[in-house]
Amino acid sequence: MTFGRNQIRGSIPSGIGNLIGLDTLGLEMNQLTGVIPNSIGKLQNLGVLALGGNKISGNIPSSMGNITSLLEVYLSANNLQGRIPSSLGNCQNLLILHLDQNNLSGSIPKEVISIPSSSRILVLSENQLTGSLPLEVGKLANLGYFNLSHNRLSGEIPRTLGSCVSLEFLYMEGNLFQGPIPESLSSLRALQILNLSHNNLSGEIPKFLAELKLLTSLDLSFNNLEGEVPVQGIFARASGFSMLGNKKLCGGMPQLNLSRCTSKKSRKLKSSTKLKLIIAIPCGFVGIILVVSYMLFFFLKEKKSRPASGSPWESTFQRVAYEDLLQATNGFSPANLIGAGSFGSVYKGILRSDGAAVAVKVFNLLREGASKSFMAECAALINIRHRNLVKVLTACSGIDFQGNDFKALVYEFMVNGSLEEWLHPAQISDEAHKRRDLSLLQRLNIAIDVASALDYLHNHCQIAIVHCDLKPSNVLLDGDLTAHVGDFGLARLLPQASHQLCLDQTSSIGLKGTIGYAAPEYGLGSEVSPYGDVYSYGILLLEVFTGRRPTDGLFKDGLNLHNFAKTALPISVAEVLDPVLVTEAEETSGDASRRMSHIGNHMECLAAIVKVGVACSAEFPRERMEISSVAVELRRIRHILLGPQTHGKR
Repeated sequence: MTFGRNQIRGSIPSGIGNLIGLDTLGLEMNQLTGVIPNSIGKLQNLGVLALGGNKISGNIPSSMGNITSLLEVYLSANNLQGRIPSSLGNCQNLLILHLDQNNLSGSIPKEVISIPSSSRILVLSENQLTGSLPLEVGKLANLGYFNLSHNRLSGEIPRTLGSCVSLEFLYMEGNLFQGPIPESLSSLRALQILNLSHNNLSGEIPKFLAELKLLTSLDLSFNNLEGEVPVQGIFARASGFSMLGNKKLCGGMPQLNLSRCTSKKSRKLKSSTKLKLIIAIPCGFVGIILVVSYMLFFFLKEKKSRPASGSPWESTFQRVAYEDLLQATNGFSPANLIGAGSFGSVYKGILRSDGAAVAVKVFNLLREGASKSFMAECAALINIRHRNLVKVLTACSGIDFQGNDFKALVYEFMVNGSLEEWLHPAQISDEAHKRRDLSLLQRLNIAIDVASALDYLHNHCQIAIVHCDLKPSNVLLDGDLTAHVGDFGLARLLPQASHQLCLDQTSSIGLKGTIGYAAPEYGLGSEVSPYGDVYSYGILLLEVFTGRRPTDGLFKDGLNLHNFAKTALPISVAEVLDPVLVTEAEETSGDASRRMSHIGNHMECLAAIVKVGVACSAEFPRERMEISSVAVELRRIRHILLGPQTHGKR
């Protein structure tokens, strides 16, 4: 039973417990108040409980522990208070638990933190939780995503956390954790993001952090760490880590501008060299005058051939020379051209340093706004790392061999091109067209990936980022068809965007975005906001599942993609879907009853997806879904589509 995003008011009736056959209860993103009734514990067959994004208050009823069939629980963004009931530990099949953005207090029950083999995602962030992290956390061997950020947890990080060997994302920032970073975390070989910032951690930075091969983002800022900063692994890329606010650190890569580390032996030698310095300084003064004169001459001679410097991003990206990119792209050969946009062109290249395939985005600086687009993209990419964002490898800002300004960004190459190419392939041959057909599950996975990227940009960056130009051509696909959002040329950091329009940005409509995908309020001069990205996402989602661009010739005389999809809900959705998806739903083996059940399940999931797209692309910003709720809803739909036995399959 799903009634999400319907502006439902009132409270959940206690009679809900009489629906004993219910396997899904989705009431998320409504305006429900009151409490969760104790009778909910009678729903012995319930697998998914989604009540997030309401105004529900009171305690989480302990009777929920009676629902041992629970697989996924979403109670985020309510006004829940009190303690987390230890009875939830009885739900031994629980895969996902979201209790974030509430007013929950007290300690984390060891029963909840030690479900031995099932838990995949555990989110307890933005509450008022206190006490230490229980040692039993080490039993979560299959935990992939763990978020405890922005609570009041204290004590040392337990060594047993190192037993969570499946962890990929670990967020513990904004707490009161103290003591050293435990060496046992060296076992977390799958870790991609680690955030321990804004705590009271002390001691040295463990060397093993430099050996975690998959780590792409590390934040240890604003602690009491001391000693030498490593220079290998993640510490070799300034864009991948942050050490701000640790005043006793030294060494590290030169871009950090930290003091040199001195050993005890070197400190003893200091006093013995003082006399030598007293003698050497006057003699050296004369030499300095001669050297400075030579340096002035050398500086003036070399200035024209030296890349521009002084921008904050330049100390973040490892820069590459113009001639390296020239060679990598065969002289920016048309044969290497793989795309073109408002501000430049993208070439495929092979870097001679390591033989890696890359995408080189060369900015057309003769185009008004291109230079600002380059700086906007650099500013947006400095501190962000996420598996669903295109990874920037390096940057180039200097002059070419003709003395013209040259700016380029180098990205990880995506072998499967853009989502645009898959949705609307060139009609070269029937075989080529068939190769570009995406299945329902592939499209849903891509939609979830893009939603996850936007959720990260809007809600989990230190400074929220609004993309401003989300569309299929800016969604790139790797070898596994995992989606990566790219092209941050129009992106705005939210504190700046909240009071300044993107009127200095140039695109196909002269401001924020692209015709068909840009939010309608932007055309009226409204300020940039995450709601604009949500609108673009809604249009993209509808395009993915209907196969129609928002600029399709069908849409005229007041009809647009949003209305086209909305009028088909709920029973006529097959009429607006991409025919490929309808055919896929009908192609199944088995008897007639089984076949009809399969078709019905697919069509219900497709209708639910279209409903999300319509909700995201509502005309008025405040009526649109929150992107975090979008990701939750699409994962729920995927769970229904696949069934519990294949949960997590891409």
